[in-house]
Amino acid sequence: MTPAETPFQDSVASNAFLETLELLEWSSLCEHLSSFSSTTQGRRSCVSLPIPNEIAHSRSLLEETKEIDLLDRILEGGLSFQGVHEIKHTIQLCMKGGIASGEELLALASTLASARRLRRQIDDEEVRPRLTKQVNDLVTLPDLERTLKFGLEDGGHVADRASADLAAYRRKMQMTRKERSDRMNQLIRTYGSLLNDHVIAERKGRPVLAVKSTAAAQVLGLVLDTSASGSTVFIEPQEVIQFGNILTQIEIKVLEEEQRLLAIWSREVEKNIDALERLDRILLQLDLALARARYSRFIGAIPPDLLEGNDCPIVLSKLRHPLLLWYQLQGKGTAVMPISVNIEPDLRVVAITGPNTGGKTVCLKTVGLAALMARVGLFLPCSGSPKIPWFQNVLADIGDDQSIQQSLSTFSSHIKRIQRIFKALDVHEGSSLVLLDEIGAGTDPSEGTALAISLLRTLADKSRLTIATTHFGELKSLKYSDSRFENASVAFDSETLSPTYQLQWGIPGRSNALSIARRLGLPDEVITKAQDFLNRTSELDVNTIIEGLEQQRNRQQAAAENAAALLARTELLHEELLSRWRKDSEETEQRKETERRKLLASIEEGQKEVRSLISQLRDGSADGERVRVVGQRLRRIEFENRAEIKRSDSIEWQPQIGERIRLLALGKAGVVLDISEDGLQVTVRCGVLRSKVNLQSVESLDGRKPKKTSTNVEVNVPLAKNKTHNVRTSVNTVDVRGLRVHEAEIVVEDFLRNVSGTIWIVHGIGTGKLKKGLRKWLESLPYVERVSDAAQQDGGGGCSVVCLK
Repeated sequence: MTPAETPFQDSVASNAFLETLELLEWSSLCEHLSSFSSTTQGRRSCVSLPIPNEIAHSRSLLEETKEIDLLDRILEGGLSFQGVHEIKHTIQLCMKGGIASGEELLALASTLASARRLRRQIDDEEVRPRLTKQVNDLVTLPDLERTLKFGLEDGGHVADRASADLAAYRRKMQMTRKERSDRMNQLIRTYGSLLNDHVIAERKGRPVLAVKSTAAAQVLGLVLDTSASGSTVFIEPQEVIQFGNILTQIEIKVLEEEQRLLAIWSREVEKNIDALERLDRILLQLDLALARARYSRFIGAIPPDLLEGNDCPIVLSKLRHPLLLWYQLQGKGTAVMPISVNIEPDLRVVAITGPNTGGKTVCLKTVGLAALMARVGLFLPCSGSPKIPWFQNVLADIGDDQSIQQSLSTFSSHIKRIQRIFKALDVHEGSSLVLLDEIGAGTDPSEGTALAISLLRTLADKSRLTIATTHFGELKSLKYSDSRFENASVAFDSETLSPTYQLQWGIPGRSNALSIARRLGLPDEVITKAQDFLNRTSELDVNTIIEGLEQQRNRQQAAAENAAALLARTELLHEELLSRWRKDSEETEQRKETERRKLLASIEEGQKEVRSLISQLRDGSADGERVRVVGQRLRRIEFENRAEIKRSDSIEWQPQIGERIRLLALGKAGVVLDISEDGLQVTVRCGVLRSKVNLQSVESLDGRKPKKTSTNVEVNVPLAKNKTHNVRTSVNTVDVRGLRVHEAEIVVEDFLRNVSGTIWIVHGIGTGKLKKGLRKWLESLPYVERVSDAAQQDGGGGCSVVCLK
């Protein structure tokens, strides 16, 4: 990043920010990011990755990373930038009136086609609103693309079809070369004995004969070369020199025509400069978003919640240093120990203490890199739901910058950096993160302690958060006098006398200098005297207090881990139940969809049957049997797909004359016209249909069944052994006059379910189709013994008597 790209106008403040990027090794992370870019311009932009100066821009970059990450996951093979080339140079050349080469123009056409494909893949406003908004601004210029691809062949060569003159020149050139080649072959046959080689050679772009030096005078022409031994002279025969001259002239014309076409196409590019520049810029943004997503996925990072303001917490669970994690994933390093950062909104300063080589500096760099990564739209390598404020300033003093040439000691180098940090805080107000390593070190301990306390209290007023590492014991007690301060420490295993690289919050750390000295072999006598001196000079054994706090912290940590395990099991159970519910819901929806499709298929089948029947009726090819069969099929479809009506049997109901009721057999509503004296039959009008049906064959419109009568009249009629007809009554008679065959079948079939013995069917005489259709259908029923005409007094030919088995 150049100073112009920093968020500071002041040179001192800008240098402080650039120095921070160098201390945090930000350039190494950018190099890693660039390896995931798909284009040359994308890799170059990743190396000098710009850092946004507004939180809205950072949040937009994060959303772009989320959207393109999801798209890259669901597309087979991922999102591809194949065919996208760097066109910035071509655009600038054409804008200045220059002529682009064929290769450059063909690369431009390929980029236009690839941009159109990417727009189709990305365009989905509901799922990817931010990316869709970007690609909607893409103008892919299909006419320009077609023009360039028509006029150019692979490799950027201008095609013959681009111009009639160009095609003519090239044909003439080909014919001239063939004619020259034929003439050369004739000369080889003519001068065969004078030649050292019977092939056509080439010197200086001209065809020559390899003539023996002793016979050179016998072959007229131009000597263009001589062999190293001098035994061969390469001569262009006089007879073909004119062909070479002609070819040179044609080549000049071809070149001029090609340049003319390239100039025309370059001017077309110049006309669309604005659209092409916008396209190049959008493609670069998409490539950077895809690189951020793939890099984040490689290191196992998750999107953070980027917060605004100075009153928001910092929650980073199991955060890992991205550079160390990269080396681990590349197989070049050991496993990275994660740290957890949980800082309340009102905290301003965190003092990290602990032994050397315990990981204090790594903690500083990890938090600093996390702040920068979130700012440029990268995910964070941590777990849970990370929350981090948007830090406008990330400033650091890490390491030792002493210089003999500049007469800077360790202490002086730290002070110089801190001075630049304060300058940056004064120049640019905003949410700032300050990282200080070994604050106050390199000078007299008492003065260094006083200076460190003063610096931290001043930074608590100026910055959002300051994290400082120190060995000064006085800094550990600041939290007890100022609520804005907090202690943290890197854990140390007292048994193995080695650091665990775990960050502990709430308690200060011990330097463990005497323990480390004993482990490294310092004489016990020296260690004992040092311990005695330490006891005499301390009124309160701070280390004992710290040790007790560490034990308490360990107990709390164990309890927290148990609670977290219980919570995890609860979440797993919740997920399992939720998964089962979703599975059941999906199966229910699938069943409903299957039934719906079945119903639609049945309806479509019925519609086809009706259309076919209507067509046959119109042309007169349909008979009664055809109508009856279609009626049965439609009735079957209706019964199979009729929605079940919940009927209440608990409420008694009796139909009244004039009341609207439902015929169960037809599933249609009708009006009661008359009720028999015994109340067991009703006369119903349904449309144009007028029929007398059994009481149990109807119900109310709200689903109530008719009240069952308690009066049973028993009539004993002696029957003859030869099964003669019974007496016709209203109970065993059904009237189907005025119905079609299939409608009459429904009424009779329903009537047969509720009676036994002999029944009379009144169908009338009319055309005879109804009688014929019913007779044929009844004779096909297995439980019908015979069908005959009724007696003359019972209706004769207009009534059929059905004897049941």
